[in-house]
Amino acid sequence: MITHYQRLLDYIKADRISILFEGRVVMTGGPEIAIELEKTGYELIREKFGDKIMA
Repeated sequence: MITHYQRLLDYIKADRISILFEGRVVMTGGPEIAIELEKTGYELIREKFGDKIMA
C-alpha cells in the first residue's frame, strides 16, 4: 500500500515502511518511522538526505 496518511496505518498494521523522497527510497524501517514522519514532516528527511539525493 502506498499512502501519504499515517492515520491509515492505525487500521492497517504494516511490518515494514519505506519513506520515498524525490522518487527514491531514503529510509526503511518499522512502523515507528511513520509516526516520526507524522511528527516532523518531510523537513527532517530533507535535512538528513537532501544533499545526498540532490547529488
